[in-house]
Amino acid sequence: MDEVMTAGAVIEKPAQPSLLRLLREDVSCVFQRDPAARSRFEVLTTYPGVHAILLQRIAHRLWKVKLRYPARFLSWFARLLTNIDIHPGATIGRRFFIDHGAGVVIGETAEIGDDVTLYHGVTLGGTTWNKGKRHPTLESGVVVGAGAKILGAITLGEHVRVGANSVVVKDVPSHRTVVGIPAKVVLRTEEANADNIYGINLDHHLIPDPVGRAIACLMERIEVLEGQLCKQADQVDGQCRTCEGDELCGTEVARQLRKE
Repeated sequence: MDEVMTAGAVIEKPAQPSLLRLLREDVSCVFQRDPAARSRFEVLTTYPGVHAILLQRIAHRLWKVKLRYPARFLSWFARLLTNIDIHPGATIGRRFFIDHGAGVVIGETAEIGDDVTLYHGVTLGGTTWNKGKRHPTLESGVVVGAGAKILGAITLGEHVRVGANSVVVKDVPSHRTVVGIPAKVVLRTEEANADNIYGINLDHHLIPDPVGRAIACLMERIEVLEGQLCKQADQVDGQCRTCEGDELCGTEVARQLRKE
């Protein structure tokens, strides 16, 4: 245990886990989040996400002791080997999992908590050329869908889910699901199914469509207003003057959107 002096008191800091222990945890968590995983040997030898994480953990320790060029060279080699680009300065927690991995980019000042899952094509990027904190912070339990971009020095709270191809540019409170460009909160995590026995929600296909819901509400409101006009003996022209797509604008579309 490391000791730190603070206002005359001695505070013990937990010792950093060994690389071997972190590797064991990184391999074990694969079986919790990828049903295709069959054996530890297969995971160790064929999973580029595991290779990238292991090499980044080594590069990060070199970076912390000011061996910057060896750290960057190892990071470059990892990218060449895995097609995953993680800066050695990024801080990564325990049991981190990158599924498939192709095209993942993680910037220098990114901070990732424990039990975080990223899918392919995810970017944790910056929005400024100024030095300092410029990349996102992902707290524990975050799941980021394929192709999502999280940009800037923002924070995603615990157990946030980011829908595939979303672009997140603002802080997200804990236990929320966000989708869209720019990403908007659509529901709390507790509202979605969490059938994974390890408590990790991977149901990306159940993410709702906020734009479709808004259109459905507008169409329903139009139907109500037209009904009120009819009661007042004002005739409502049922023929659209804009286009010939009358059959697509009926209330049946609104009902269908509400079902989705």
